[in-house]
Amino acid sequence: MSPDNTGETPWSGTPWEELERPGPDVVEIDGVQVRKGSKVRLKPRSGGDVFDTILADKVAIIEKIEQDMEEQIQFAVVIEDDPGRDLGQQRKPGHRFFFTPAEVEPLGEVATSPEPQGKRVLVAGIGNVFLGDDGFGVALAERLGRTELPAGVDVVDFGIRGLDLAYAMQDGYDAVVLLDAAPRGDAPGTLYVIEPEVEAGNHALDAHGMDPVKVLSLVHALGGTPPRTLVVGCEPENQMNPDEDDLLADLSEPVRLALDEAERLVATLLEDLTTPTETEVSR
Repeated sequence: MSPDNTGETPWSGTPWEELERPGPDVVEIDGVQVRKGSKVRLKPRSGGDVFDTILADKVAIIEKIEQDMEEQIQFAVVIEDDPGRDLGQQRKPGHRFFFTPAEVEPLGEVATSPEPQGKRVLVAGIGNVFLGDDGFGVALAERLGRTELPAGVDVVDFGIRGLDLAYAMQDGYDAVVLLDAAPRGDAPGTLYVIEPEVEAGNHALDAHGMDPVKVLSLVHALGGTPPRTLVVGCEPENQMNPDEDDLLADLSEPVRLALDEAERLVATLLEDLTTPTETEVSR
């Protein structure tokens, strides 16, 4: 077990950090199924750090189930009686902790959470971290996930999982911000804010397409209607073909240097997207 200190450690750019598999929806412990929202009692292993003593026997709520490339499961949890529990749910350091299935006792209960106030916005990092600058969106999502963001904002690295992103865009969000490399012909590192549009008509069911327009088309093909969608894009220096080029796990220098400004740009967009309009306030 260890506290979530991600807010204190800058993104290292190491591609292996991006290889975590999506965790399972359900894990069975002693015949009891636990999932996101399940309550558990913490039973940390002996010989751990000081948090073991502090959190032993505390009731916690599973905030996320994670799985690494070796198929090891960890539960990210928040403490039920923590006054800063909402900070843990926003992935802030000091209020979110990690335990293995052997370190929790399922209580067979599911926590009830109040509906989030204000608007909900999904920030989605997309791209392939092994294709050079195509990994811009993933790198930016990693950085944003370690910062303080407005309530109601979820930051998720979707990588190349187009179908997962299409389903997530139908999960009641008021807006979606896609982070992606965007070749438009300007100098490498140039940032763009784009509002893509999808032409009416037939929409192909392409579960592997991660171009923003293809993702929007996929949402339509699945019978959904995407919320307002913006793209924060960055002009790449390199555009690689996975069938022809060697893999490259690093961003180019212009794109890497653009990450700070891109982070500020997204923060400004999120402030606008989550601030109620005068009409909404007067309701």
